[in-house]
Amino acid sequence: MSRPSQAKLTTPNQPGVSVIQSQVAAAAPSATAASLQQVPQLIPAHPAAGGGKAAPPSKMKKQQADKDSEEYRQRRERNNLAVKKSRMRSKQKAMDTQQRVNELKEENERLEAKIKLLSKELSVLKDLFLEHAHNLADNVQPPAAAAGASPGPNTTSANGQ
Repeated sequence: MSRPSQAKLTTPNQPGVSVIQSQVAAAAPSATAASLQQVPQLIPAHPAAGGGKAAPPSKMKKQQADKDSEEYRQRRERNNLAVKKSRMRSKQKAMDTQQRVNELKEENERLEAKIKLLSKELSVLKDLFLEHAHNLADNVQPPAAAAGASPGPNTTSANGQ
């Protein structure tokens, strides 16, 4: 397919007239153009205008307030108070955080000391338990090994009885 219509897609020199509107006017210069419906502007006549989008706030020119005006001084005073308040809150938050860190460090030291104490206590109790268990094992002897002990009912004596 040939594309002769693309060669005609130049923007017209008239502001506010779209390419489509200018093509309709060129194709039917008299009565046919008047009988056609109005075509909404689809392509901006001036591409540098940003496509119909509003300029971002950062690129818009701000109105320069007179630095001697009462409104300007009031806004500056409110802003200064807000900055001072924000900085005080920030300092207070940092102090609170530092205090919490110190409290947690102290609690950690107390808990570590308690762990050491309980570990020592556990070690002492284990030693006592093992000593007591050995003493019981030494004091309890099997019945056959005891000298002069009477034989149990299931044991036989040397003389065959």
